[in-house]
This record gives sequence, structure tokens and C-alpha cells, in this order.
Amino acid sequence: MIAFIDAHRAVYGVEPICRVLPIAPSTYHAHAARRADPKRLPARARRDAALMIEIRRVYEANFCVYGVRKVWRQLSREGIRVARCTVARLMRAMGLQGAVRGKPVRTTISDTAAPCPLDRVNRQFQAPRPNVLWVSDFTYVATWVGFVYVAFVIDAYARRIVGWRVSRTAHASFVLDALEQALHERRPVQGSGLVHHSDRGVQPGFKGSSQHLGRGGCDGCSEAAFGSVRARRVALAGSALCCAA
Repeated sequence: MIAFIDAHRAVYGVEPICRVLPIAPSTYHAHAARRADPKRLPARARRDAALMIEIRRVYEANFCVYGVRKVWRQLSREGIRVARCTVARLMRAMGLQGAVRGKPVRTTISDTAAPCPLDRVNRQFQAPRPNVLWVSDFTYVATWVGFVYVAFVIDAYARRIVGWRVSRTAHASFVLDALEQALHERRPVQGSGLVHHSDRGVQPGFKGSSQHLGRGGCDGCSEAAFGSVRARRVALAGSALCCAA
């Protein structure tokens, strides 16, 4: 809005533009004064401007590969005290991002043209008792031996993982194995109305496995479990991987 006034003030003037736009002339003049004299900026804005110079210096000095955590630690080593969330906010504002090893892995490939079962959950991931709603999906985890796929089946009542499997490849059988483990552990009564909710992936073989129990539509609270697994950087044992592959 300030930029719009700057671009048209020579033709229409500041006050007529401000009468049309939801901004007071005093607000515009205050912004203009701050741009002309940086000393009038709020303390936080002055602090951010100084930190952005230091963040960019550290980022470029390390070949533009440092992420938020490493930039923050380097600033701390240099005696510049700043919160990590502030570094993240300023790096995001400057468009700076650390290098990411490897290539991104897609676990869900959606196709809006493909037929989709009805969503019986309607984004309400609450259950009054166990074995009423199971949520399942699979994700990938970085381990010491490379990326592996992990499938989960979660009981929405207590957010408990009731079935899981690990595999080196994303194929339908390991997702079904996780579901079979959940069925073996919980042994739900047939006809009790158990709903199995999964995502809309259309990879070969996954559509049938995702609808093995009940009928689901899109993924849900399973993302919380996936985020926890990724954040803890789980290193799975080689024997477990060999058994699951």
C-alpha cells in the first residue's frame, strides 16, 4: 500500500489517495520518515536490520549451505545472542535456505481424476473408544543406511501405533503387513464398524491396500507421528531392515 502511494502521489497527491485507501495520511508520512531516517525505526526493526547483515555474512561465508541451526550456532559462537526462531524468521524473509542432502521423496501421488471413495471421517479424527477409527499412511525416514519407508496404522482413540512395517521400497505389501499386524494385535470384532482411513495415493498397488479395511479418503492425524519420527532422526537396525525388505 505504501508503494502504491509512492507510485501515484505525484499525480493524485497523498491525501486524496489515503481517502480512497484504508490508511491515514499520518501513517504514510510516519513510514516515509522512517525510511528517510532509520533512527526512527522501532527497536525491533533496527535489531532485525543488523541481524540480517550478520546472518547473510555467515550464510555466504559458508558457501550458502548453512541452514537455520548452523547459522544460529555460528552466531552464538561469535557472541551474537539471538533466538533460533528469530534466525529462522529472518532467513525466511531473506529467502535463505540451507542445502538439503539427497533428493525429495514423494510418498503420496494424488490424481483428482481417479475415483475416490467417500470420506467417512470428514476430518474429525476423534474416536469414542478403541477400534473405531484407524488412520494409516506411510512416510520415509533417513537412516544410517539410506532412506527407508515406514508404514503406520494408528488408533485414533489414544493416538497409539497398533501396526507398523519398514521397507527399503514403497510397495503395497509392506503397507498391508502393517495393517495385518494391527488386526492381529487388536483383533477387532467383525461388523463392529471399524473405519480404516488412509490417503489418496494412486501409486500402483496402493489403492487396494489403502482401502483394505472400511473406506477412507485423505490422510490425517498420522502426520503427527511421521513428524515425530523424522524429527528424532531414527536410525533403524540393519537386521530389522533386512527382515522387512
